Amino acid sequence: MGVMIDGKFHKDDPGPDTTVGGEFKRAAADIRDWISRDGPYRPEPGRYHLYVAWNCPWAHRALLTRVILGLEDAISISVAKPRRTENGWVYDEAGAYSDPLLGVSALHEVYARQTPAYTGRLTVPVLWDKKTGRIVSNESAEIVRMLAAFGQGPDLYPEPHRDEIDGWNDLIYRTVNNGVYRAGFARTQEAYDRAVNEVFDTLDRIEAHLDGRDWLAGDSFSEADLRLFPTLARFDVAYHYAFKCNIRRLTDYPNLWHYARRIYHMPGVAGTVHFDIYKRGYFSPSELRNPLGIVPAGPAIDWSL
Repeated sequence: MGVMIDGKFHKDDPGPDTTVGGEFKRAAADIRDWISRDGPYRPEPGRYHLYVAWNCPWAHRALLTRVILGLEDAISISVAKPRRTENGWVYDEAGAYSDPLLGVSALHEVYARQTPAYTGRLTVPVLWDKKTGRIVSNESAEIVRMLAAFGQGPDLYPEPHRDEIDGWNDLIYRTVNNGVYRAGFARTQEAYDRAVNEVFDTLDRIEAHLDGRDWLAGDSFSEADLRLFPTLARFDVAYHYAFKCNIRRLTDYPNLWHYARRIYHMPGVAGTVHFDIYKRGYFSPSELRNPLGIVPAGPAIDWSL
C-alpha cells in the first residue's frame, strides 16, 4: 500500500505494519487533532470532508457515524476504488470513485498536502478540513467520537454507560476488530491459534451477553455496537474464509445474527454495507492468502429480518 516518508510517497515500501514472532502488529494512527466547540477545528457544517473506502472496516465506523448522526449534508465524502493498487487507495477522474473535493488520483496526494511533511501509513478514514487545508485526524475511533460535537442525532456515548462502552470497545478492538486480522495475517500456527481463539471466545461472550438484551451497553444503540458492526458485516463473506476465522459463522449465533440484522436495518446503515466489494477486496491477489486472486461465488446470505 506504500508509505509516506517526509511527505513523499514510496510505493515499494511495505509500511510500518509489522509481524513480530509470527503475529501481526498494527501501527497506530498518528494524525490526531480534534473537532471541538472551543478549539481551532470547530463543528461547522460543510467544513469537513471524509476520505473513505467501502471495504475498509475502520472507514466504515466513520461512515456509520455520519449516517446515524444525520451528518450526510454536513460532511461530504470521497470514496476510493474498491481495490488498492501499488499506489495505495486510488480514485477515478469522474464518477462514484472520484474525488470531488481536491481532484486527487490517489490518497497519498491528500497526505502529501499535510504540513509539516507527513511520515507514516496511508490509511482511511481521513478527516479533512476544507478551511485550513489540513488533515484533522486519521484515527477512526476518535473520528467517531468527535463527530458528536455537531450536536445531532442520538448520544452514542451516554455518560451513565461510558465505563461499560469503553470496556466493550477495548475488548472488541483487541480480539474481534483487529483479532480477525491477527488471524488472517498470522505467520505461525501458534500466532493464528491465539488470534482465532480470541475472536471466537469474544463472539461467544457477546452471544451470551445479548441473550435477552438488544444492545451491548444500556438500552440503546451505542458506540460499542457501532464499532462491532463493521466486523460482523464482513464476517461470513470475508473473514470466515479469507482469514480462516472458520470455527463458526455469524449465522451460527442466534443472538448475534439477529442483532447484526437489526443494526443493518437501522435507517441509512444498509447504504454503508457492500458485501460484493468486501469479497473482492479480501480475496484480492495475495501471495500468502490467495495467490490466484479467485473470488468465491458464495456465500448466499439473507440479511432481511
